[in-house]
Amino acid sequence: MKAFVVSEYAHPSKIHLTHNAPEPVQKPGSDELLIDVHSAGLNFFDILQCQGKYQTQPPRPFVLGAEFAGTVAAAPPGSPYKPGDRVFGAAQGAYGERVVAQRDYVLHLLDVLSFDQGAGIFMTYPTSYEALVGRAKLQTGEWLLVLAAAGGVGMAAVQIGKALGAHVIACASPSKLDVARSMGGADFVVDYTQDGWQKEVLKITGGRGVDVVFDPVGRIKDALKCVVWGGRALVVGFAGGEIEKLPLNLVLLKNVSVIGIYWGSYQKNKTTRVSEVWTELLALFASGRLKPVVFNGRYTLGTLTQGLQDLENRKTWGKVVVHVREPSARGKL
Repeated sequence: MKAFVVSEYAHPSKIHLTHNAPEPVQKPGSDELLIDVHSAGLNFFDILQCQGKYQTQPPRPFVLGAEFAGTVAAAPPGSPYKPGDRVFGAAQGAYGERVVAQRDYVLHLLDVLSFDQGAGIFMTYPTSYEALVGRAKLQTGEWLLVLAAAGGVGMAAVQIGKALGAHVIACASPSKLDVARSMGGADFVVDYTQDGWQKEVLKITGGRGVDVVFDPVGRIKDALKCVVWGGRALVVGFAGGEIEKLPLNLVLLKNVSVIGIYWGSYQKNKTTRVSEVWTELLALFASGRLKPVVFNGRYTLGTLTQGLQDLENRKTWGKVVVHVREPSARGKL
């Protein structure tokens, strides 16, 4: 099968598509599914894993990629899934034509969602949903500030914030402001590459400031200047490349709650919440209140390297997806 195989650690630009990679398995185990991958989501951690720098490193050689959407190729007896079912989920090896996935990491793909949309929601949307609902307790009418709002997880936060009835201010670089407003649905947009951008946020909120900050990039220190007394700041990630250090005197003086959210740990530590979040999210997708935004660049396994580089160089928006199979073999797009 075709797959993006990492035999030696290197930047993605140095790794090439393998046309004769071994099939994962023919018959899945009792808690596994064999999936024909149609689309796969690109993530920043793929770039790190490719170079041996990520916190989770499978033994080499391994197939890169973690998020997928496709159809079930084989399932064990008694499984709630059957061959041909449209599914999405996560498994090591998504950048290959077939992948074996643990059943707990697979969900049925709604008819209203395409394979491309399904390939980019398994990590982004539950992260943003649990951050805003489970951790920050965002309320109707509150002000939400989303940093890096045009990225995959940021765009999800903008949409979820709107679905919850919040006033959403999206921060992004100038070229992506329109995307955050038109596709994400933000009420206001702010260019946070400019010095003093916090003053614009304060102006928008009538001098009050925001109740909740959603930060996947590592800029909470900057955002504390426009947070209300008693506000909440969500630490979602460090896409900016450096782990941020906060001046705790500002946290103290403003009574700010700094809250971490790592969705990847929930399957181990809070399994019941995982099913609750997905039940609530799938209902929002089915109703049309949430609509996954997929970047309009077309990448295939053959051009995957370019897609990862574009993601790394901040040339994309929304969720970046690679087409693993050609349209004629993919069924519903």
